[in-house]
Amino acid sequence: MSDDIEVRIKRLIVDALMLEDVTPEQIETDAPLFVEGLGLDSIDALELALAIHKEFGVKTSADDQRNREYFHSVASLKEFILSEQARAAAGSAAASTADTAPAPAKDPGEPPVDAT
Repeated sequence: MSDDIEVRIKRLIVDALMLEDVTPEQIETDAPLFVEGLGLDSIDALELALAIHKEFGVKTSADDQRNREYFHSVASLKEFILSEQARAAAGSAAASTADTAPAPAKDPGEPPVDAT
């Protein structure tokens, strides 16, 4: 599954940034995306961040000091995406559990009331 995400990220880089002289297969998973390596710049980073948000439902904060780490390579983007998706799933699972929890009893000796 994570290999599938790498392929999707590579396609996204080529498509979102309209790289005409690069194919997804030519992008090395661990190679730097900026300066050396693929040679992307800060405008590319913004466009890529928007594309990742649309494709994977995760986004970065402009003031997050770890953005350079996240966008270093396809491998680091994959780890960022997977961790953010897991965090979001855990948050929604916790919210779902809270929504289905029984309402507290009015009296400590009274059994809980089912809210459904």
